[in-house]
Amino acid sequence: MTYYDPADVMRNKQLRPLSDETLAEIEAIKVQSQRLLDAFNAAAPSREMSLAKTKLEEAVMWAVKGLTA
Repeated sequence: MTYYDPADVMRNKQLRPLSDETLAEIEAIKVQSQRLLDAFNAAAPSREMSLAKTKLEEAVMWAVKGLTA
């Protein structure tokens, strides 16, 4: 069985163990994204800042999904 099945959009598959290298990459992404989120939170609230936070969350989600696919 391959790890990517286009018909399985909810990713209902057996999870594979992640290597220490992959876990370290995920941690590095999350640490850096938290630093950026902290900078966003220090800025004055606005619709644009809310959108920036949402896009950051989306970027991190896709990056982690890419590493774990």
